[in-house]
Amino acid sequence: MPVEIPHDSVGLVSPRVEHFDTPLELACGRALEQYDLVIETYGELNAEASNAILICHALSGNHHVAGYHSLEDRKPGWWDSAVGPGKCIDTQRFFVVALNNLGGCHGSTGPKSLNPATGKPYGPDFPIITVTDWVNSQARLADRLGIQQWAAVVGGSLGGMQALQWSISYPERLRHCVVIAAAPKLSTQNIAFNEVARQAISKDPQFFQGHYYEQGVVPKTGLMLARMVGHITYLSEDGMREKFGRELRSGKINFDFHPQFEIESYLHYQGEQFSTVFDANTYLLMTKALDYFDPAAEFGNDLTAALSQVKCRFFVVSFTTDWRFSPERSREIVDALIDAGQPVTYSEIEAAHGHDAFLIPIPRYMEVFSAYMQRVAAEIGEEHAR
Repeated sequence: MPVEIPHDSVGLVSPRVEHFDTPLELACGRALEQYDLVIETYGELNAEASNAILICHALSGNHHVAGYHSLEDRKPGWWDSAVGPGKCIDTQRFFVVALNNLGGCHGSTGPKSLNPATGKPYGPDFPIITVTDWVNSQARLADRLGIQQWAAVVGGSLGGMQALQWSISYPERLRHCVVIAAAPKLSTQNIAFNEVARQAISKDPQFFQGHYYEQGVVPKTGLMLARMVGHITYLSEDGMREKFGRELRSGKINFDFHPQFEIESYLHYQGEQFSTVFDANTYLLMTKALDYFDPAAEFGNDLTAALSQVKCRFFVVSFTTDWRFSPERSREIVDALIDAGQPVTYSEIEAAHGHDAFLIPIPRYMEVFSAYMQRVAAEIGEEHAR
């Protein structure tokens, strides 16, 4: 049965491929001689190309941010609650660009892509990618689209790290930086969680050292376990207790090792679903990009120094029960910006949803996010009037 598209949706959308022939030099010392980026766009670019918003995705995200790919598509884009007509990122006022990052598994060049040098999938031979590499590829995309300066670069979690890196790498090319549920670098605990996930994948008998494509298999068990571990860290204890408690699926204890509690069943379901849509080699790459992110490292480990030359305004958002990227980590960014004399607006949102809160339309979150983006839109209108 066809889906009824809501009035505040961007509607039916189609991704497209942007191909680049100019080699991209990477932080690891290698280069991609050519590559594709899959993107979606919503709204219209104005004559001055001054109303463009770049949305950067998190670890398991992609280019499909809003709208529907078909009338049979039951699920809209991953941030449909925030992007569309009259929403926080209003597509009646902004031209929105979303992409699948390099190394991804949703169409952009990554481990599943054919290596021109061998005619086989890159697999584990795909180069390690960093957040800075992503930002450099996004800057080339902006050039391709005729966008000299973004009205704002926006992202949550790993996407927020990309937005922060944009402000440092290309200070003249964005007017606002929106960093949601992110951190200036991963904690030791976060790196540890990522390593457990990578080990779950790499120790799967079906992994074949990353060459599983040629074997016609996927390391499904390892990918499921990685997702289950990750998903636990995205939730809060209060949120899990409120949603699942200690409820038993059958109403009684069965005295065996099969999933019996509702939370167990939920995690198995999440792992199963994820293992059918995501690539294991991409998961390894994305978690490494998270681990390596540390923009202060090039400035003597001084985050204030790293942010001293930025030119944009900042909006930083955190969530009270997010223990993966806690409010303290957002305040590190805010404090460094203040110390550097940079303009910043900060909001800490009361929420029971843990790290996943940045994806959920919590009323207070949507309210402050909308207010800030209305300010961004008003600036565009003022510039146009002049």
